[in-house]
Amino acid sequence: MIPRSRLLAPATVLCVVATMALATACSSSVSRPQAGPASGPARSANGPARSASGPAGCGSCYTPQQLEAAYGVQPLLRRGIDGHGETVVLPELAETRLDPPLVTDMRQDMAAFDEMFHLPGARLRLDTALAGASSPWLAFGEEVLDVELVHALAPDATLVILLLPSTSLDNTPDAVAAAVADLRLGPALGSVMSISAAGQIGGEHCVSRAQADRVNEALRAAVDRGMTVVAASGDIGAAAYQCDVYSALTGTVPVTPVKGVSLLASDPLVLGAGGTSLTASHATGAWISETAWGLASGNPGNSGGSFQASGGGFSQLFARPAYQADVPGIGAARGVPDVSADASDRTGVAVVFSSGTQDTVQSHGGTSASAPIWAALIALADQYAGRHLGFINPAIYQIARGPHYHQAFHDITTGNNTVQFPPTTITGYQAGPGWDPVTGWGSPNAQVLVPLLASH
Repeated sequence: MIPRSRLLAPATVLCVVATMALATACSSSVSRPQAGPASGPARSANGPARSASGPAGCGSCYTPQQLEAAYGVQPLLRRGIDGHGETVVLPELAETRLDPPLVTDMRQDMAAFDEMFHLPGARLRLDTALAGASSPWLAFGEEVLDVELVHALAPDATLVILLLPSTSLDNTPDAVAAAVADLRLGPALGSVMSISAAGQIGGEHCVSRAQADRVNEALRAAVDRGMTVVAASGDIGAAAYQCDVYSALTGTVPVTPVKGVSLLASDPLVLGAGGTSLTASHATGAWISETAWGLASGNPGNSGGSFQASGGGFSQLFARPAYQADVPGIGAARGVPDVSADASDRTGVAVVFSSGTQDTVQSHGGTSASAPIWAALIALADQYAGRHLGFINPAIYQIARGPHYHQAFHDITTGNNTVQFPPTTITGYQAGPGWDPVTGWGSPNAQVLVPLLASH
C-alpha cells in the first residue's frame, strides 16, 4: 500500500502542502551530481568555520550556517554547546516503498546534507516498536525536513526516528492512538520530542473530551519523566485542520473551514511553535527582520498559498494555564502558539535529498520547520544546563515577561494569520508587541535564551 502522505508528494517544482499541511515546500529543485566534499573548511572543535553562502539551486533558502547565525546558535556551537549527550525524538510516518525522488533513504539524504554543509555525521537511531521494521529508513520530504533541521542546529545530538504506522493520520481515532503511543514511548528514547505531522491529531473540534483527556494524560506522563514536547501549530492560520485531512487536501470532500486551533499545540503541556517569515543576510546569516508568516509572505505560485499562515488562536478545550496568567492578549482560554521560527515558503530552509548518485537541494518551510528548530534549541539548553529541562513553558513565559525579553527573543510585531478558503475567509489575528496568537513571544536569540533557560 502506498502511504497516503504520498498523494500530496512534490513534483520537480514543489509547491504543495505535504502530509497534514504542516510542511510546505515551494521551489525548483536542482540536482547536483556528487563530486566529493564541497570546498571550504569543515566544522572544527571551536565551531563552524565555513561560508554562509548557500548552495547552487537553493535560491533564497537558508542554509544551516545561516540559520545558526540568524538565531544566535553559532556562539554556542563555538563553546561546544552542540547537543552532545542529548537525544531528540522525532515521530515520523513509516514509508513502505523506495520511490526517488519522492521517497528516499534517509541515511543517504543525511550523508549528502552533512557533506554539502560540512556538518559532522549525524547520530541516527531508529525505533520500529510502533510501526514494525518494514523499510525502516525510507523517508518522505516531511521526515527529511524534520531530521535535517534538528541536526543543522544541534549537530551532535542523537536523533531517534520513532516510526508510526503509515495509517496514523487517516482519521481521528488513529491519530489519537498514534499520539498517545509515541508520547508514552518517547521519554524512554530521549529528552525532547519534536512533532510536525506524524503524531498530530487535527482540529480541536474533531476530538471528544475523552480523546483530549487521553492525549493530555500521555503528555502529563511524558512531562513527569522529564521530556520537553514541541509541536507545530499548523499551516492554515486561524483555521483548524479538518477531521478528514487527506480527503480535504486531495479534493475528495469539500473544505469547510472552522476557526480554531489544533492538537497537539493547544495542549498546555506542549510548547506550540508558530511560523514567521525570516529575512537574514545571505552573506553572513545575520538576522535582519521577521514578520508573521501569512498570506503576505506566501509564494504566489503556490497552489495552497491561499490558506498558508502560522497556526494560532485560542483553545476551546483547555483553560488558560497558570504560566499564561495576566499575559496581555490572553483571556480565559489557552493561547497558541508559545513561540515561533522561520516557516516562510518564499525563502525556506535548505533540505537535501540523495539518490546515492545525485543530490537534490530543495527549499522547504511550514511550521514543520519551526518545531524542529525549537526542539534543537531545547536540546542545546539541556546540554548547557547539564540536565533535562522538561516542561519548559513556565520558563519561556518567565523570561519573556522579564527584563531580558528583547535580548532573548525577536519580537514579531507585523503580519497576521487570516486565511482564505474561497469564498470563505477566516479572519485571524494580528501580530503585535509581546505575545500574540500568531507568533507567540517570537523567534529565538539562542545566545541569550539558552543560558537563561538553563538557569531556570
